[in-house]
Amino acid sequence: MKSYVLTVTCNSTRGVVAAISGFLADKGCNIIDSSQFDDLETGLFFMRLTFSSEEGTPIDVIVSEFETIRKTFGMVCEFHDTGAKMKVLLMVSRFGHCLNDLLYRWKIGALPIEIVGVVSNHFDYQKVVVNHDIPFHHVNVTKANKPAAEARLMEVVEQSGAELIVLARYMQVLSDAVCEKMSGRIINIHHSFLPSFKGANPYKQAFERGVKLIGATAHYVTADLDEGPIIEQDVARITHAQSASDYVSIGRDVESQVLARAIHAHIHHRVFMNGHRTIVFPASPGSYASERMG
Repeated sequence: MKSYVLTVTCNSTRGVVAAISGFLADKGCNIIDSSQFDDLETGLFFMRLTFSSEEGTPIDVIVSEFETIRKTFGMVCEFHDTGAKMKVLLMVSRFGHCLNDLLYRWKIGALPIEIVGVVSNHFDYQKVVVNHDIPFHHVNVTKANKPAAEARLMEVVEQSGAELIVLARYMQVLSDAVCEKMSGRIINIHHSFLPSFKGANPYKQAFERGVKLIGATAHYVTADLDEGPIIEQDVARITHAQSASDYVSIGRDVESQVLARAIHAHIHHRVFMNGHRTIVFPASPGSYASERMG
């Protein structure tokens, strides 16, 4: 029996939940799980539910007939097949901890995505990628050729059908044009020392200042560098007895886990944009085992 995810965003209005649940019941569907949130500040309503068509009503019929409800409540809504794997393009420079972590999770089935390629401005991880039977694309980036390099990147995106780009420690800044075109479809990971410790060797800077918490942040990429809507964060406590190299090692572990959890939330359609913030619903029972990592 196939199952689907329905995501809904609209103005908070009485009767929305009843209309959706009543419609699905009339179509012979069973709601497996449901999450909802009313933002009292913005007046917006967010909902994510998983349902199965127990009587075999075709999904195209359900989508078509749901249009009346969508128009009535002014909804932005999408239906997704839970069995479909999102096509993801990974990008990396010279720090490979996040890339290696994602490749391992993907290989053992803990990350249910289709990796359609890896783009890098260096050759450091070409062999690793090719050994996983994944296309590797070297796109050299300099100040002089950046427009051409980004045109090549978008070529790869179009040809591969990538639905999501993951910057797995890709150390080049994407242009405003790329950020706008792929809005809500690029996830980045970085340490959580911003804005305190910018530039080179942030972990060394943190060590010198006696920081007691190391963290990481995964967010959507926007034209505002490292300031896009946050999807996932985590921290690890450290002590005075640990060295600067310990900081780096612990930080890499946190970065890898946070990025993987952010990707899981996105591919399971649990993340909703809410201005400069996000609404992130918890993992549903059906996907808990695969989403519970780190």
